[in-house]
Amino acid sequence: MDLRQTLFSVAVISLAVSPATSIAADRVEADFFVAPGGNDAWSGRLAAPNADRSDGPLATLSGARAAVRRLKADGPVNKPVRVSIRQGTYRVNEPVVFTAEDSGGKDAPITYAAYPNEKPVISGGVPITGWKKADGPLWTAVVPEVKAGSWYFRQLFVNGRRCIPARIPNDDVFKPAGPLNPLTDRNAARRDPSTRLGFFYQGDDLKPWSQLDDVILVAYHAWTTSRHHIEELEPERRAVHFSNRSSWPMYWWGDKERYYVECVREGLDAPGEFYLDRQTGVLSYHPRPGEDMTAVEAVAPRPEDVLRLEGNPEQHQWVEHLHFEGLSFQHTDWVMPRTGTVDGQAAAFLGTATVFARGARNCALERCEIARTGGYAVWFERGCQGNRLRQCHLHDLGAGGVRLGETSLPQDEQQQAERNDVLNCFIHNGGNVFHAGIGVWIGRSSHNKVLHNEICDFFYSGVSVGWSWGYAPSTAHHNLIEYNHIHHLGWRQLSDMGGIYCLGLSPGTRLCHNVIHDVMSYPTGYGGWGLYTDEGSTGILMENNVVYRTKDGGFHQHYGRENTVRNNVFAFSCGRGQVVRTRQEPHLSFSFEGNIVYYRELPLLGGNWGGDETFKLDRNVYFDAAGTPPEFPGGLSLEQWQAKGHDVDSIVADPQLVDPDRYDFRLKPDSPALKLGFQPIDTSTVGLTGPAEWVALPKQVKRPKFVMPWEE
Repeated sequence: MDLRQTLFSVAVISLAVSPATSIAADRVEADFFVAPGGNDAWSGRLAAPNADRSDGPLATLSGARAAVRRLKADGPVNKPVRVSIRQGTYRVNEPVVFTAEDSGGKDAPITYAAYPNEKPVISGGVPITGWKKADGPLWTAVVPEVKAGSWYFRQLFVNGRRCIPARIPNDDVFKPAGPLNPLTDRNAARRDPSTRLGFFYQGDDLKPWSQLDDVILVAYHAWTTSRHHIEELEPERRAVHFSNRSSWPMYWWGDKERYYVECVREGLDAPGEFYLDRQTGVLSYHPRPGEDMTAVEAVAPRPEDVLRLEGNPEQHQWVEHLHFEGLSFQHTDWVMPRTGTVDGQAAAFLGTATVFARGARNCALERCEIARTGGYAVWFERGCQGNRLRQCHLHDLGAGGVRLGETSLPQDEQQQAERNDVLNCFIHNGGNVFHAGIGVWIGRSSHNKVLHNEICDFFYSGVSVGWSWGYAPSTAHHNLIEYNHIHHLGWRQLSDMGGIYCLGLSPGTRLCHNVIHDVMSYPTGYGGWGLYTDEGSTGILMENNVVYRTKDGGFHQHYGRENTVRNNVFAFSCGRGQVVRTRQEPHLSFSFEGNIVYYRELPLLGGNWGGDETFKLDRNVYFDAAGTPPEFPGGLSLEQWQAKGHDVDSIVADPQLVDPDRYDFRLKPDSPALKLGFQPIDTSTVGLTGPAEWVALPKQVKRPKFVMPWEE
């Protein structure tokens, strides 16, 4: 199922603002004003033009930046500076860039804010007009710059809804027939670039379509998707060759691999699809029901980013104390190179974001919206320290929501990204182009806080922490992932995912007080865990979380060292087990103590439980709601398991949950878990906080039924 279509109702939600009220301009305190109909040659000191139109507000965000620069050039600025931006859409063909010279001070920050009760939009989109009725249901418009060869876009939004590049098949996928080269020696295959450049296809799934050079083939691997230009099609052999390599050999995952093609003129057959002809500049669109093409707002994005904070970390030059409040940043595109790999875990290969910061210090985005993107919404990259993203609404995302740090760690500590916060944000409906996008991704970065967010409707993991494999020295530590509501992930698209996914040594990292549920990977794939400590995850505390409705386990550790899983509720997982351990190593992998595990007719402990001294389980309450006594590894009863030194003080008993079938996991006063020292978990403080309309915003999301395996 293609969730891009079914989740459109999520994409069109935006944070409601109060209706504009009558506020006298002279009562709004600001140093400069920006407004539609303004003029960057004016002073910007007035909220509206004066009588003879000799002065008034500025016209653009870049004009306001220039005015602040002039103010600073006149002498030291020792008080806060505020730029008030009136409601309207401010279109940019390239990002607005703020550099070190645009910085404010600790006691004199510079703020670019929405005018009270208004919502200005900074858009990288270009309106598409001149629609004419064409054959059948189609409408067309000519885009002269495309015809001239100076522009080619890959996204289209009509009335705020994401459209689909003409796709085959519409709501399904094809299966490859096999690899072009045998994968008998899998190690050699991984080293051979030719294994990543094509496969055999079945029947007439692929055809020599017109404009084949513009067709994009999207291939699903386990935890990512790769994008490919078609270099050559051999119909007689049913072989397809790419110009773009994948990261893994094609067909590495066997019959679990799938693909579809988009940007196919012959595939323009469903409402919401579009096709852009590069040669003629003709944009064709199949309207959705109810869309009046004589009145719609159709927007095609041009830049990949609309706001950049550009310091120079190598020279220790920082963009500091800039604040952006109440603004909406929308409409960015993505670029598809002819060669080069367009593939990777977490879509971490992407080079920018709609709001991109490098060398930013103590900057903030508050109450902002970022939507309709081609890649990630926000990225605090190299040298970014002490920045804050608070109460922002990030949705309809081409990839993920927020990136903190990089995939490598600069040796110079001043160039490292750390101590950035993502607080009280609603981040949802991502992975629409790059399906492996993450809600919040922390790379090689430390001392970050991800608190009180709601993260949902991604095709891969909700939060990812760490970016080193095995036991390499720590480059991501003391990160706090707490009080987040993380749910509706996977959507049967990718595998090897978690509500919170961890990599590498992470001393001091805390995953606490989160509610995680509805994690469903590809049905015949693997993964779909709540808390997932992957390769080398070490030194992580997982405490006071509630995890339920996960495909393959509430907690899974691939391998790692000395992690602590304490005082959590794990319920209603299926697949390999409620608690899963994969690799046995000659050290303590984790302690699993004081937890409640509530399930029905499925394995309790799954995976590899060899090496009696390499894990610790105790004081847990286990209960199969079907009434079946649990079976421990090796077919042992609890008493036999305890005789081996495991779960000595654990019990098998009904934990007396208030209403587990309705996912109310509070404890009744007579719960035996309380007698074992379990501390009740208050989930009322999890997720968004603040104004009632903000906290209620996720309830507006309309999504299809999320089906777990036992519900099929």
